[in-house]
Amino acid sequence: MLSLSAPSMNGFPRRPRQSDPVRDNDHRRSPRPPGGGISLLAVRVLLFTGLVLALFPAFRAGAQDHPKITQTGLTNGEFTLRFTSPSGFNSRLERSANLVDWSAVYTFPRTAASQLHTDTGARFASRLFYRIVQLPETNALTGDHIPTTEGDLVVHPVNHASLVMSWKDQIIYADPVGGADLYKNLPKPTLIFVTDIHPDHADSVTINGIGGANAVLVVPPAVLPMLSSGLAAVSRVMANGATLSVAGLGVEAIPMYNLTPARLQYHTKGRGNGYILTLGGKRVYLSGDTEDIQEMRNLQNIDLAFLCMNLPYTMDINQAANVTRVFRPRRVVPYHYSDSNVTQFKQLVGRDLNIEVLLRKWY
Repeated sequence: MLSLSAPSMNGFPRRPRQSDPVRDNDHRRSPRPPGGGISLLAVRVLLFTGLVLALFPAFRAGAQDHPKITQTGLTNGEFTLRFTSPSGFNSRLERSANLVDWSAVYTFPRTAASQLHTDTGARFASRLFYRIVQLPETNALTGDHIPTTEGDLVVHPVNHASLVMSWKDQIIYADPVGGADLYKNLPKPTLIFVTDIHPDHADSVTINGIGGANAVLVVPPAVLPMLSSGLAAVSRVMANGATLSVAGLGVEAIPMYNLTPARLQYHTKGRGNGYILTLGGKRVYLSGDTEDIQEMRNLQNIDLAFLCMNLPYTMDINQAANVTRVFRPRRVVPYHYSDSNVTQFKQLVGRDLNIEVLLRKWY
């Protein structure tokens, strides 16, 4: 049963009586948080099977327009939020368990007036409050926020196997391909990881075009001859099993290869690398092109995994879901999936192991 109620005077929700009417306009202003010039407008509180969700669209002081929540939903403990925002501003979804300590969930681009987001982590909390913050800066990297001990890791999908992450002062690219124009609105890389020789992973022209010569590249030995001399000069070469410390990150090169006899031609053992990046106490796994190999099954304490799945080149969703349930990452993001049914993959992973499956737009 879904009920709505207004916040009580102390900022926490009261449990509604059966006779309480639903009032979307029942709201009050709450104090301005320090240091941000942000005001909060409490709109409504949703209670559903014990989970409390308060929605606060927040806006810049003095602004005539601000984000507006237009639709909410709660399914299997996952909270879905749709809102509109003024053009020209990034918006950020934040959540809190106590209305004091807020953490970022997702930063949205300024190009779309209507945004939709599902917070898959909502089911792990008994009480959550949400607010939408309109950001004054227009060049913030958009995407999921993963908290670390040294600030948020922000994850921005680009296409297929290409992604960009920001952490502290580092801008980390993985397998940038597709031409420099695809990255023209993104910050320049400081670190670039390349997993394999195939053109959907290694593209010297694109890497040069995005300013790769001014970054540090981490590549398998087989990729090095494919790079221009300028890129080769700034490359760190890692074979399977090697470790590296660079720019405050710990890096482990993990094997990636095919197991199924009919697929052995695509990725031979020892040629390409998956990577584990350790940053701010979190471990991030980039699978590269692989099947459910024993080295993946042996992984431990992975906080965020990017997992490939597409036939005939890597593995199907059943293999991917099975290996996910074996090494149990805290969060898993399907990528490099082409036309694979990632919704079914999420269902196969299930809910019993508390693995958060993040379905994001890669195509």
